[in-house]
Amino acid sequence: MIKFSLLCENSHGFESWFSNGAAYEQQAGLGRVECPVCGSNNVTKAIMAPAIATSRAEFARREIIEGEVIPPRPVLPVPAAPDLLDAQQQEIRAMIGAMRTEILANTIDVGKSFPEEARKMHAGESPERPIRGEASIEEVHALIEDGVNIMPIPAAPEDLN
Repeated sequence: MIKFSLLCENSHGFESWFSNGAAYEQQAGLGRVECPVCGSNNVTKAIMAPAIATSRAEFARREIIEGEVIPPRPVLPVPAAPDLLDAQQQEIRAMIGAMRTEILANTIDVGKSFPEEARKMHAGESPERPIRGEASIEEVHALIEDGVNIMPIPAAPEDLN
């Protein structure tokens, strides 16, 4: 995980955690990074100083310079993280999660053989049964063009991070 200092177009500064730099770029590119103050999704990374780990002895030496004791830096309170989803978005996520749970509990996972199995069932070569699995975009389009009834399972929010 990595924490970025971010800045919106209205100069509101805030911080957010991402699994890596590419995750930030992807989410920002899709407009999913939003300022908690004004709601703007025109957000950029702010300039950050790297965190450098030092030993306690090194830190102790820094506290005294030429006999003068340097007061410790004040500890600023960390503001509570705002809810990034409103009530409607939370309800939609809950419904998608419930649907995914139902689908996963009541289907057979055929993995990468999904396109073949779906075609066999459509052609009557194998018995009808609820299946799920993996298919490429091209395979999905071909199945739909051939009249095979399929439905993509919506991605869980944690799958997108």
